[in-house]
Amino acid sequence: MAKSFEAATEDTGNRNGYNPFMGGLIQPAPTAEQSDSNWRPILLGVALVIVVVGVIALLLREAPRNTNAPHPYAANVKLSDLKMSAAENFVGASVTYLDGTVTNSGDKNVTHAVVHVTFRDSLGQLVQTEDIPLHVLQTTGPYPEAVDLSNSPLARGQSKPFRLTLEHVSNDWNHEYPALQVTDVSVK
Repeated sequence: MAKSFEAATEDTGNRNGYNPFMGGLIQPAPTAEQSDSNWRPILLGVALVIVVVGVIALLLREAPRNTNAPHPYAANVKLSDLKMSAAENFVGASVTYLDGTVTNSGDKNVTHAVVHVTFRDSLGQLVQTEDIPLHVLQTTGPYPEAVDLSNSPLARGQSKPFRLTLEHVSNDWNHEYPALQVTDVSVK
């Protein structure tokens, strides 16, 4: 049962009117131990934010560009007889084609190749680079179709017509043939 105020003051011997059930009016001053414990959650929160920002920065940083030398077999894949053309696609945008002949002068079959295409302006400065998979042309129907080398490998000593398709070419381009370099090759 709950005691009355008078009973509580008589039991505790408190005659000045202090009610033990209500607590004191003045809070005791925090001790040094209590003020240290208030800083711990703040410091832990700041440390957690720093760790999260560091992890995000590491994950979002740009991967270094591949500046490795071309595949050793790339020297055996020769591009020749270049011709450039442009056409409009069904959306009305201009598409540029680089056609030519690819020759495998090595002793292995080529199943994949990537060509690094470099466009320059009238001052010889670099204006655009593209890495484009090499597609060979097959004439199975009324029109030649560009297919990947994995579907039509280039045998040793063999030559085939190829096509590189560029969706966009910079307006600053000097309208000369771009530099082509075979950089990545897969062989069997």
